[in-house]
Amino acid sequence: MDQKGTLISATEQINYSIIDCAFQDKSLSLRSIFVTIMMDIKPVPFKNEYETTFILPTDLPEDETKAAVDKFVQYIKDNDGEIHNIEFWGNRRLQYPIQRKVNGYYVFIEFRAFPSIIAPMEQNYRYDEKVLRYLTVRLDKHSLAFNAKRREQGFGLRKDAKTPKN
Repeated sequence: MDQKGTLISATEQINYSIIDCAFQDKSLSLRSIFVTIMMDIKPVPFKNEYETTFILPTDLPEDETKAAVDKFVQYIKDNDGEIHNIEFWGNRRLQYPIQRKVNGYYVFIEFRAFPSIIAPMEQNYRYDEKVLRYLTVRLDKHSLAFNAKRREQGFGLRKDAKTPKN
């Protein structure tokens, strides 16, 4: 509390202590102290949650398909990304032909990474001749909750659905 009896916040107390130090040491100016404090503050990089889906041609051999997926997964890991989930949706019919192909092999990856790696990753998608289409989306809190629930229940499976017996 100050002399008038009002509350002082923690930042005001820090500011007052900096000013007191500046006036006690006459060689330091308030500006030099402020600049020194601001130079010590460094921005903290943050990671976002993303999901990416890409389509590979169905006529690729299985080992080439696996190598293409591993290439993008490794790129995310090499750039300090964390893979949460990889789903191979398999062969599906495309809505319209892409490069004269009517079927594609879909791969879905959920990950957490720095925003700076997304543009180079999409550039890798563009340069890779095996990738027909791709889409990368940053997830909001509602999408994160939906994906967590979907992972718990199993993708595309209803609880009342009967699984075929082998």
